[in-house]
Amino acid sequence: MRVLSGIQPSGILHLGNYFGAMREHLRLADENEAFYFIADFHALTTVQDAATLRGYRFAAAADYLAIGLDPAHTTLFSQVDVPEVTELAWILSTLTPMPMMENAHSYKDKVARGIPASLGLVAYPALMAADILIYDSDAVPVGGDQKQHVEITRDIAGKFNRMYGETLKIPVDLIKQDVAIVPGVDGAKMSKSYGNDIPIFLEGKPLKKRVMSIVTDSTPVEDPKDPDSCNAYAIYRLFASEEERETMRERYRAGGLGYGEVKKEIVARIEEHFADARTRRRALEEHPDEVRDVLAQGAQRARAVAQEVMERVRTACGLGTV
Repeated sequence: MRVLSGIQPSGILHLGNYFGAMREHLRLADENEAFYFIADFHALTTVQDAATLRGYRFAAAADYLAIGLDPAHTTLFSQVDVPEVTELAWILSTLTPMPMMENAHSYKDKVARGIPASLGLVAYPALMAADILIYDSDAVPVGGDQKQHVEITRDIAGKFNRMYGETLKIPVDLIKQDVAIVPGVDGAKMSKSYGNDIPIFLEGKPLKKRVMSIVTDSTPVEDPKDPDSCNAYAIYRLFASEEERETMRERYRAGGLGYGEVKKEIVARIEEHFADARTRRRALEEHPDEVRDVLAQGAQRARAVAQEVMERVRTACGLGTV
């Protein structure tokens, strides 16, 4: 089975990205043929400083390699290196109803947060559909909040196939029910856009400062506390075993546990969990051509598939050789 997913380089990748998607991507890559791309074009809807975007693009690829993605078995590439995807996005946009784009959850959410409603932002789901369909993807791993994008893709592909004949493979979504929703330091869902994130490779004093800023209530140290309503516990549990979680829960309920102690434990767990990955990440920073080579080789493999799909699409809709 071929699985396809992308990561948007609109900021430095954080614990929400890791526990919500990246860790699952690695697992799926062990069991399937995996195509993972850096969604450069999508990032342009929010990141419009060239140097910043270049840095984020490199960092996203390096982060994936550092946490253990094996480029010998997984195709990692940049969206921008497969130009056929934008060609397919245009073709799909000619038969996509405008209300479908305007009703997309991601569009409404971004506009509500003050992001200008550019044409690119409105057309975001059509480009995402092209991202999925251009590689003959069988399945797309998504969180529950992203399921609509796969549904839109299926709708668009179905309409194309009804109009022009069976041309595009219609994928299914892979929704892992127990994917962690990671809270940010303010208690809202961790997000690059919200500025409430804890970057995966933050370390030392900056990491400690960030973790110590996790919002907690004012319950005195000596009083019992509710772990289920605590942002610090929600992050701690990501790194703990079931036994460790229950022990911590008991300490919360018993009283005598300060939030500062929990936060210090979070810092230690983050440092330990990503220690080996952090070493690999530093090595990639020192040898950036290794990252570029992986992306170039991945793009070559991905583009070979994309060109075959586009040949089918062009022929089907009348854009093939006259």
